[in-house]
Amino acid sequence: MQPFTAMVISIIHSIPPGKVMTYGQIAREAGSPRAARQVVRILHSSSEKHGLPWHRVVNVRGEIALQDDESRFLQKMYLEHEGVQVHEDGHIDLKVYQYIPSHTG
Repeated sequence: MQPFTAMVISIIHSIPPGKVMTYGQIAREAGSPRAARQVVRILHSSSEKHGLPWHRVVNVRGEIALQDDESRFLQKMYLEHEGVQVHEDGHIDLKVYQYIPSHTG
């Protein structure tokens, strides 16, 4: 496994229930600020294998980015079950629900 991939998987695992991170935010945290699309690819290919909480990852506007209705519904349902308010259009208030990892050691 590539170091970037391992870091992305670790970051996604660290997102607590009731919080979300954006694709770009995860890429920055993993050391590659321009790799948001690579984060999407890792989520798509590794979520099941690594038990990733894929539903806690949204786009930069705080929106559910999945296109197919079933996946959008599942992501919305999982987030709401964790206490995240998701508007009908799939928007989430990042000021309230965005997870900012602590870097204090």
